[in-house]
Parts: sequence; C-alpha cells; structure tokens
Amino acid sequence: MGVTCVSQVPVAEGKSVQQTVELLTRKLELLGAEKQGTFCVDCETYHTAASTISSQGQTGKLMYVMHNSEYPLSCFALFENGPCLIADANFDILMVKLKGFFQNAKANKIESRGTRYQYCDFLVKVGTVAMGPSARGISVEGSTLTAWSSLQGCAFCCQVEYCPCVIANDCWNLLMEFMQSFMGNHTPGIPSVFSTKHDSMYSPADTMVQYMELFNKIRKQQQVPVAGIR
Repeated sequence: MGVTCVSQVPVAEGKSVQQTVELLTRKLELLGAEKQGTFCVDCETYHTAASTISSQGQTGKLMYVMHNSEYPLSCFALFENGPCLIADANFDILMVKLKGFFQNAKANKIESRGTRYQYCDFLVKVGTVAMGPSARGISVEGSTLTAWSSLQGCAFCCQVEYCPCVIANDCWNLLMEFMQSFMGNHTPGIPSVFSTKHDSMYSPADTMVQYMELFNKIRKQQQVPVAGIR
C-alpha cells in the first residue's frame, strides 16, 4: 500500500466514456504499463433508522459500507463527517442485524470496476463508475493517485498509487509528474485528505475516504435521490 489521491478528470471532448477509457489506457500501455487483472470498489449507503431518530431526538446520519478488491478480507465503514472503521468481510452480515438502527438506502449502490495496470512502482486502475444498472463514467486508480470526472451524465475516475512510499508529502511531486505523462493538463490538485496526512503515514482508510467523496460527488451530479436519508 502506497499513497493514493482521488480527483476529477474530464471526459474527452466529443468522446464517449468508453472511448475516453481506451484513450487513457492506450497512453498507459505506450508508457509500458502492463495489465494486472481487474479491480472493484463498491459503496452502499445506510441511514439512521427513523425509530432511532425519533426516540433519541437526533439528526439522521449516513454511514457508507465499502469494499475494495485490493483488500478482499476487509470491509470499510465510513461515518458521515466521522471516523472510518475497518472490519472483516462479515461486517455486511452485522449490518443486517443492525437494521433497527441503520437501514440500507436501496437502489443507491455505486461501484467503480475495471482494469488494473502496473507501471514500475506505480499501480494504476481504470474502470467504469456505475450506479445500479446504469454506467456513470470511467474510473482510473493507480498507486499514489485516483481521479474521477463527469460530463453530460458520464463520469470517469483515476486512481494512481506510488507503492514504495507511505508519506504523502514525500512523493506528491513525483506523483504529479507521473500523472502528467498520461493525463496531460487534467492532473488533479492535492486531495483534501492530504491536509492531515502530508507528514504522517498514509493508510487504506484514506483511500476509501477519497472514494466515498468521489461517489458522493457523482450521486449529486446525477441527482439521484436517496429515499429516507433526510
């Protein structure tokens, strides 16, 4: 696990989501990147049960339960404006037992799925962002960076990870230089999570926080309502 960054990248003008994916992966392959299988990151949204809100007089909060194929034995639970809990894969079963406190926001599952590339010390993932049965865009993930974009109903996300380093401040310039080699002028700014992680150790939970922010941004731009959240 290295340092990862998540941000926006626009879909190429006049191109479809798939065509943009092909353009990006072609650039990676020309650099010498090799395919290393596939990847998937998914997220389901849970909201505080109405009975809990009424009995305790609290404002409803959201919790995001996420999985990452890089960590097949783990499940991540991220609370709205709160901490990230890392549990084992059976956490999903626990959520069923906790339905009196947290209820699944149905038809709101979102995922990024696609191809994984290895280039020297960098890991790059490019895939399609989908919500329910609909494709929403493209995702690219690579060791030390992730980016996402949306245009006319399409999104694409890019994650790049620099594997040898776990301190964001020590490798950000190198990450930017690598991203520019295949993303051109669409390289992202410094992710918000780096503001607290620039001189401390980066963790898988920090990557999932960035994916959560990315997915929420896509949901808002697609204007898909989540019944019962508010």
